[in-house]
Amino acid sequence: MKNKVKFYREQHNLTQTELAKKSGVSLRTIQRIENGSPLKGFTLTAIATALDVSPENLQNDTIDIEKVKMINVATLSFCLIPFGNIILPAILTFNTHNERTKSLGKDIISTQIIWTIITAILLIMTPFIQVRFSKNIPLIIIVLVVLMCINVFIVFKNSIRLTNKSELYIKPKIKLL
Repeated sequence: MKNKVKFYREQHNLTQTELAKKSGVSLRTIQRIENGSPLKGFTLTAIATALDVSPENLQNDTIDIEKVKMINVATLSFCLIPFGNIILPAILTFNTHNERTKSLGKDIISTQIIWTIITAILLIMTPFIQVRFSKNIPLIIIVLVVLMCINVFIVFKNSIRLTNKSELYIKPKIKLL
């Protein structure tokens, strides 16, 4: 998909330099925006005025759904790498320029951070609970398998919702990032 600023600039037969002069924004800023940097505040207003369009028309608010799905599936790396459910999605999230895609990636990472904290607490508590109630059942393994299944469930539910509605099914109410 072509950048909206570039689309309107070319529609007005303007070069990047001409748009920079007309809007009062630096040429380097125009170049960054056309390469995917977010457009907001004064810059958004100035460029929209120079191109004679409403600011809403310049916002690149589409989601790179394939990238979000990749971030979501990358959380499954926790099965192989400790904290892989946070590290790999964070790398993918922070290497994207689309703000809505980055926001969904941050929601996925926040969910994984919460899951990791809950898992750590439960795994620390499990031996104490086992001593208190029963010594014959490997409770820590049961708890770990159940928690891993819950995380896989979260990933699959989010993948299905991303495919169908371009939104997350399970996202945190608390924004950690």
